[in-house]
Amino acid sequence: MKILVTGGAGFIGSHIVDAYIRAGHDVTLVDDLSTGDRANLNPAARFVELDITDPALEQVFRGAKFEVVNHHAAQINVRKSLEDPVFDGRVNVIGSLNVINLACRNGVKRIIFSSSGGAVYGEPETYPITEEFPARPLSPYGVAKLTTEHYLSVYRNLYGLDYVVFRYSNVYGPRQISKSEAGVISIFINQILKGETCWVNGDGEQVRDYVYVADVVEANLRALSSPVDCLNIGTGQTTSVNGLIDILSGITGQPVLHQHRPAIPGEVLKNVLDAGRAKSHLAWEPRVSIKDGIRRTFEYFSQGHDKIL
Repeated sequence: MKILVTGGAGFIGSHIVDAYIRAGHDVTLVDDLSTGDRANLNPAARFVELDITDPALEQVFRGAKFEVVNHHAAQINVRKSLEDPVFDGRVNVIGSLNVINLACRNGVKRIIFSSSGGAVYGEPETYPITEEFPARPLSPYGVAKLTTEHYLSVYRNLYGLDYVVFRYSNVYGPRQISKSEAGVISIFINQILKGETCWVNGDGEQVRDYVYVADVVEANLRALSSPVDCLNIGTGQTTSVNGLIDILSGITGQPVLHQHRPAIPGEVLKNVLDAGRAKSHLAWEPRVSIKDGIRRTFEYFSQGHDKIL
């Protein structure tokens, strides 16, 4: 199968490229390297250094006969979206629409899109969150992800372009960049390895649903031939920030130096996804526990792989 992966030098995208290559697919990746890393590039894939908003993206599609586009290129920082919502909209809405429109015009059969289960739902009153919960994003980033989902629905209704939307919980693992606020696990590991203090916002009791990147990759493999759908990808399990510190203390064999600082105004206190639909529609479920996943991630970074500090 001929596949285009946008954001294919990034954290999640590069792992997906590797998996598609191992499965025997013909892969091209597009990345502007703003947050991606050349070290993540798979030599078996064709690499095009390009911004997804660039009109030159049309040349990548023309004549390539891609069957699937896996769209992971994005402005990834929620705080950046609050500081510069116009930039966020340009990349995450206009850039995504450029990808979708070109895919449709060039005979692509399916788009797999990385949305956000942490951003599109906002902060509901009950948990875990299912796909039937109303979408109430609290940031421009969440609005942009939801807008792209709506564009995909429109293009399917008008032109028959199939899609699978993945609403991820908090993804973590090797290659995650520590300069993204979403990467709290990689941030803590980086600080531990440098002998620095880990800073915990507020009381540290805010909880998230952390899903290991290898499990996310497996969902993207299954999505190549799955039914059209919008699916939560998470574990259904919650871990507090204080819990992360405890796990890392167990891995390192010594107390982790940490301090608390004032809470971030407006920070979501709880987010956990129900991935039951992914289990029934994809036969997918997470297999890596939070302790094992953090251990694997710590081993990766302790070997000096993190080049973005």
